[in-house]
Amino acid sequence: MADKSWSVPLSDLVVSDDMRRAVDDAVGSGWWSMGPRVEEFEGAFSELLGSRHAFGVANGTAALHLALLAGGCGPGDEVIVPSLNFVAAANTIAHVGATPVFCDVKGNGDLNLDPDDVAAAITPATKAIVVLHYGGFACDMGAVLELAERHGLVVIEDAAHAPGSRYDGRMCGTLGAIGCFSFFSNKNLPVGEGGMVVTDDDDIADRVRLLRSHGMTTLTWDRHRGHASSYDVLVQGFNYRLDELRASMGLVQLRRLEQENAARRKIARQYGDALDGVNGVSMPFRERLGEGDSAHHLAVALVSDPETRDSIRLELAEHGVQTSLHYPPIHCFTAYRDTGGRRLPRTEDAASRLITLPLFAHMRPDQVTTVIDAVIAAM
Repeated sequence: MADKSWSVPLSDLVVSDDMRRAVDDAVGSGWWSMGPRVEEFEGAFSELLGSRHAFGVANGTAALHLALLAGGCGPGDEVIVPSLNFVAAANTIAHVGATPVFCDVKGNGDLNLDPDDVAAAITPATKAIVVLHYGGFACDMGAVLELAERHGLVVIEDAAHAPGSRYDGRMCGTLGAIGCFSFFSNKNLPVGEGGMVVTDDDDIADRVRLLRSHGMTTLTWDRHRGHASSYDVLVQGFNYRLDELRASMGLVQLRRLEQENAARRKIARQYGDALDGVNGVSMPFRERLGEGDSAHHLAVALVSDPETRDSIRLELAEHGVQTSLHYPPIHCFTAYRDTGGRRLPRTEDAASRLITLPLFAHMRPDQVTTVIDAVIAAM
């Protein structure tokens, strides 16, 4: 649950009776590590997306790490990634020994990566493109996939913001070679920590399956059921498994994902109608706010003057409205200032003026009004 000191928190959770029962059942089963509930959750998620394979993992960062490894990324490779993103996207690229190459966004109206700048960033060392569907709005996958095919690149979808989002009728996460999801507490499908890797490629699936659990040929659950008595280790893998308690929560959250995404769309549309163009405010993705193809993970506003952004956030806080910043550009962090030096003017401009507004499915009408009125007054 959110901190009660905020009249309108940035995000919030509902702890329902069916959630409590699901967790109680998992605890009472006596089997807490990866087992039948994880298998059921993977099957349900795969069915929702229409993917051949789905693997529950410890968190969204683990999903990205496994995807990069399964996609063949390693030392000497370059991986293109938008800088307007959470830092995990770049960290995992560095963890596999590759170099992140940051690309720019399209502009103030579309905070997804710019395929033209992706094309400009491609070199003979480029191995993959990691795309982010910013805020739940699908990026221009047609252009990205065309570039990838032309240059023989792997496309990895960071769909942390996009469970339930679609591009050209297909679910986000299933368009590239590999899709990665996060179930962190502020996401559309929250379980605390957790993630999912999806793919239609059988070879990639085999690599993810091995790497997720120490490179072992059988799992503890397999041996517990008598399906195997021993195991071999084929690769030097990781402990990136999802557990039964979080999988039980995920099954409950998955059943209400479509309804909650619809509620988010309604609120995002209200924000756009009330705020876009008022007192210098603009709403990215304005024409897509409220559309059914977006999961609407984030609601962000751009103020006209970066010098006033922080004071506006302070004034919103005085009204009890919690805000955030999604995101400080990765290439501006100390750890990444020396990785390439590409100019990203649109990213830097948008990031200096961005404010993330509260958005969660069960926001009350009075909370939505409070946010709108406070933003207008703060301008």
